[in-house]
Parts: sequence; C-alpha cells; structure tokens
Amino acid sequence: MDLELRHLRIVRAVADAGSVSKAASQLGLAQPALTAQLKRIERVLGGTLFERDRHGARPTRLGELVLSRARVLLPAAQELQEEAVRFAAAPSPGFRIGATNGPILGGLVDRLAAEGAVSTYTSWSAHELTSMVELGRLDYVLTGACGDSGTPTGALMWETISLDPVFCLVGEDHPAAKEKEVELADLAGEQWAVTPGDGCFADCFATACARAGFTPGTIYETDVSTCTHLAQVGRAVVLCQATHQPAQGLAMVPFAGAPLRWRQLLGHHPTAPKADWVVTQAKQAHMDAVRRSPIYHDWLVRNPGYGTAP
Repeated sequence: MDLELRHLRIVRAVADAGSVSKAASQLGLAQPALTAQLKRIERVLGGTLFERDRHGARPTRLGELVLSRARVLLPAAQELQEEAVRFAAAPSPGFRIGATNGPILGGLVDRLAAEGAVSTYTSWSAHELTSMVELGRLDYVLTGACGDSGTPTGALMWETISLDPVFCLVGEDHPAAKEKEVELADLAGEQWAVTPGDGCFADCFATACARAGFTPGTIYETDVSTCTHLAQVGRAVVLCQATHQPAQGLAMVPFAGAPLRWRQLLGHHPTAPKADWVVTQAKQAHMDAVRRSPIYHDWLVRNPGYGTAP
C-alpha cells in the first residue's frame, strides 16, 4: 500500500481530536474501522504514530514528523485543487475587450484575432466597462473622453491611443455638405445628435457652443443607426469622431479651428495579457482608420501642427 492524502487526513484527524474514537465520529467511521486503517498506515510508515491509553492518543516522535508534513501537504493539495477548478472554469486564453462606440474597435479586433481568441462587450457607459476590468471580467476597455480631460485615475493602467478633432455628419443635401470645413457658429440653428456616454462631452459641447455665441437646440442622445437616420433626413447634425466612416447619403465635415477634441483611451488591468503589444495594435488600428478617411487626411494636411498622436 502506498501512502495517500486520505491517510494523512486520518492522521491529522486523530491528532486534532485527541483520540481515535472522537476522530472516528468526526470522520463518520466506526472506531474499529478507523483503528484498522491507522494500523495499516503505521505499517506503511514503519512505526507507531500515536501512544494510546485511557486518556486518548498522543503523537509519537514519528507521529509528530508525519503531522508536520501533513499540515503542509494537505493545504497545498487543497489549494492546488481549487486553483485547478478556477483554471478549468476560466475563459480560454485570449483578449477580452470592452468598448464604447468608436471607429477603431473593428480594426483592433482584426489585429488581435491573428494572435488569439478575442471576445468583445460593448456599452455606452465607460464607468461600467472600467468596473468590469477592475473586477477581472474584462482585460481591456477601449473608450474616450473630451480632449482636455486627460486620462482617468484609478486602479487601471491607461494609454492615450489618439487625440482627434470632432467632426460633424450632415445629409448630402445640407448646405455644409460641400464645404471643406464649417464654423460651429454657422450651425447655431440646427438640432444635434450624439451617441450616449457618461463623460463630460455634453458639457464640453455646450461650452464650445457658448464660445461660438449660441446655445444648442435639441440634442438627441441615441444609438448610431438613429443618429445616421436623423442626419440623412435633415433632422439633426451628428457629432462624430474624425475617423468615422460616413454611411451613404451623409457627408462628414470638419469644424473650423477644431473647437472640440476627442481622446481615445485604452485601459487595462495590470495583469492583462500582452498589454504593451495590445496598446501598439490599438494605435496601429487608429492609424489604419485615419488612412481610410480622406476627409480627415485632408484636414491633417491643412493643419500639420495638430497631429493625431497624444
């Protein structure tokens, strides 16, 4: 018979209970059965483990040696079992990304998928996504903030992926559709549409409008498809990121002087896989989006000092 973990549990139980009869009761065994098992264990180990009398059971020197090892091995074995269960239940290795609305998520997923499995979760709330990363439910959060707000604070590590101007989307029949750029003040009479968020963009937009001399009209906070429809039918001007790819029937127009800016951010848990590489891939995905946007490219040519890097 070879020594097994269950044998060490028996030895520990007898020592902790102080008697064979009490240990048998705790283990749910009959005392004769436990006594027989203890004798077999002693034969395997080559000596008596307990001195037994009417006062109970006391470890011998050999018993103390076995107990000292058992008190190390048994917790280690339990920890190994629990860790194995967690590992088996954990998602397969890969990249878990949460993102708010943005034009570079698709490019980032495409790049990461060449390296491993990718899963995504989208939400309008950057706070929700950040909390999910902090809790270990996601590895990365791709989100944004007003250009002047800086990077968030907290437990996550943050990288600025880009700093871009905010443009607008108008229907192809809108007077501004043929312009190289438009003054924000020229759109004072318009209704507006924007995708939702829990940052300070609404306040920054109101401040920019106030500097341009007007208070914005109705602001529809809604999903991308509804924003697109409202612009196509002339019901609203949509605020968008400069790397956005406009749908058919829409024109993307820069604001003169870039009164609004958008900072794209990638936050990650300190233990996230290949963090430096993922940050590089996000920046490359952004540059790919810039190259796909002739309007943004032309704007950068006209504004060489602006740049898209942080």
